[in-house]
Amino acid sequence: MTMTKTRPIAALGACAAALLLAGPLAAQETASATDCPVTEFAMGLRFQQQSAEVRALQRQAYNIATMRLDAAVQGAADPSKLAVVTDLDETVIDNSALLARDLANCHTYDAWDTWLPWERDGNPTLIPGAKEFLDHANGLGVTIRYISDRADEQKEHTLATLTELGLPQVSAESVLLLGPPKVERRDIVSQDHQIVLLLGDTLHDFDGRFRKTPLDEQKATVDQEAAKWGAEWIVFPNAGYGTWSEAQLTAWDAETVIEEW
Repeated sequence: MTMTKTRPIAALGACAAALLLAGPLAAQETASATDCPVTEFAMGLRFQQQSAEVRALQRQAYNIATMRLDAAVQGAADPSKLAVVTDLDETVIDNSALLARDLANCHTYDAWDTWLPWERDGNPTLIPGAKEFLDHANGLGVTIRYISDRADEQKEHTLATLTELGLPQVSAESVLLLGPPKVERRDIVSQDHQIVLLLGDTLHDFDGRFRKTPLDEQKATVDQEAAKWGAEWIVFPNAGYGTWSEAQLTAWDAETVIEEW
């Protein structure tokens, strides 16, 4: 997850009140983009939370990660010196319920001002395949490190959430939260482990060149590192939020022609 404040907060009290009276479904389906700009997220969030395709992509990512990890362990003298480094939000745990609640309230959720209460009191669920993969890594004796931009001052709550979800190797030492950039936290892991897999939904989960850089540069770096995707770097789908959210769409410039099938 990248907590980048890309938009002003949509504090639209009258709009939110009216839509809440009509119910969350009405809020998502009937609010106009003018009155409630956050509705532009609705289709992406619906895909992220409800589609079978996202579930398939998540399981596909973990299947690939399992194959890659098994291959790495086969050639290792000491699997405990190997490390899997994974992001948490939208990679291991699903926070879409928070986003759906904020969307229903006409609140721009990628301002992240509702995130701290969610860390304390929310109930995220597991991404499909996450626990199976992490349990498999743990069973192989591989070291797991969780690197997330959740708040370090609320670390006890994140540790409690991960423990409640039954994830392995959860401790104050294994969970590295917001402070230094992720690249520096990965360097800490690299001091005494060989990182064989990076898992994440945001590109700076993989390389510091993706952090706070223009979208065109990110795309170019993706292509430069083509061989690493699905080999060392396992990326998960996240249509709910990201640095791409304000990018302009490229449209076909031909005149619209309507034909019946």
